[in-house]
Amino acid sequence: MESGFSDFGEKLSAHSGIYDLMEDLGSALSAGGMIMMGGGNPAHIPAVEDVWRRRLEEILATPGAMESMLGDYDTPRGRPDFLETMADFLRNHLQWPIGPQNIAVTTGSQTANYLLFNLLAGSRAGSPRRILFPLVPEYIGYAGQGAVPDMFRAWRPEIELRAPDTFKYRAAFGEITPDIAALCVSRPTNPSSNVITDNELSTLSKLVAQADARLIIDHAYGQPFPGVIFSDVRPPAWEEHVIHTFSLSKLGLPTSRTGIIVADEKIIDRIARMNAQVVLATSTIGQTITRPLFASGELTRLCSDVVRPFYRQRSEAALAALRESFAGYEHYRVHECEGAFFLWLWLPHLPVSDKELYARLKRRGLLVVPGSYFFPGLQQPWEHASQCIRVTYSSNPTAVRRGMTILADEVRTLGIKDS
Repeated sequence: MESGFSDFGEKLSAHSGIYDLMEDLGSALSAGGMIMMGGGNPAHIPAVEDVWRRRLEEILATPGAMESMLGDYDTPRGRPDFLETMADFLRNHLQWPIGPQNIAVTTGSQTANYLLFNLLAGSRAGSPRRILFPLVPEYIGYAGQGAVPDMFRAWRPEIELRAPDTFKYRAAFGEITPDIAALCVSRPTNPSSNVITDNELSTLSKLVAQADARLIIDHAYGQPFPGVIFSDVRPPAWEEHVIHTFSLSKLGLPTSRTGIIVADEKIIDRIARMNAQVVLATSTIGQTITRPLFASGELTRLCSDVVRPFYRQRSEAALAALRESFAGYEHYRVHECEGAFFLWLWLPHLPVSDKELYARLKRRGLLVVPGSYFFPGLQQPWEHASQCIRVTYSSNPTAVRRGMTILADEVRTLGIKDS
């Protein structure tokens, strides 16, 4: 008997890296005992959680606020007062000439990108339109978001080796062919922590404008919030052909499922209509908690004084633990850590694949993520993709140190492949 599922249903419910990642994350958190260096869950930062607790107490103490937050539908674009506040915030902090009509809220940035990808790409007048990733590796959750097959393309990056054990991906610019509806880049990039440079981003924007396409910039970890960028780069300027997505998740509110799209009015109007069809109305909890924090400037101070230094310290501790654990082993490189919550490890001489290494580490109580899930859209096989793993450093430093010890021990045990 056939499954009875549609082509769309088969595609959307197919096995995926993001499913494995979230299943591992949820199961390990429930069972306990596993060292969590796989998922992108934000750390529990006491100073940040004190702010959430205070805001919840303020909401409970304000007559009607809790009832409205939990009991009233919002518009398909989001709460009007939140949209006004966000527009003011972006005008003040980025000097973008926008208003609330340029903003829509979604149920997380994952949904934001799903709606944008399928709004812009797919079949148009019988011709395929695609999304191009100009700098893979890219976010694991992008790979399965096309509603039609073969929606993604990618440019293979250049690899810049840096002494003694680091490297950095560089954009290797190619042709934007007529079938490309939009380019998408995250800044900083999950998984590699790479931050595309100002010059690279400017070049992409010019190429996109010349091709009459769109550029989607995913700021889930970036500027101006939560601001987990360690390199010195400028926020992008406002351009009509550029679409920006943001998230409250990496501030420490992942279960509020609050994504934000900032774009020209035509795009925002379409996103609102799609929201109405798919989710009816937006989630109010994240909007209600954070709106006064955006308005007062407290959230900006929280990001600059607490969130960014916290993750910078965690990244430095994780790098030190990795280098200590791998001391004397010369066959690895780690991507220059420029932001986000991850270290991206390249093991070019390992005799097993990234997925085999993942399985072996999981049996030893350590969760990482195989690197090959992060290369959507590449048309030709690339050995490098199966030589990398992503490790998360946002969890407890003691656990991260134990995890690095297990990782290095397993790598040494496996030995070096024959040349």
